[in-house]
Amino acid sequence: MDPDNVKKEYSNGEVTIVWQSGLCIHSGNCVKNLPGVFKPKEKPWITPENASTEEIIAAVKKCPSGALSFYMNKK
Repeated sequence: MDPDNVKKEYSNGEVTIVWQSGLCIHSGNCVKNLPGVFKPKEKPWITPENASTEEIIAAVKKCPSGALSFYMNKK
């Protein structure tokens, strides 16, 4: 596994956020748009249970690098 390109998933049960470290350009858009979910100084740094699915999707769509993506979980 490449330590410079880690892929992790974080879910609130309804939506899953996918983060790919190798694509991240550290624009900070995620933190600015949803600071309750994206906390770079904490582990885990993404806590999707702190926002609604709609808020998460809106914030992830603002990621300019594509490091953040999402998919809906099956019900």
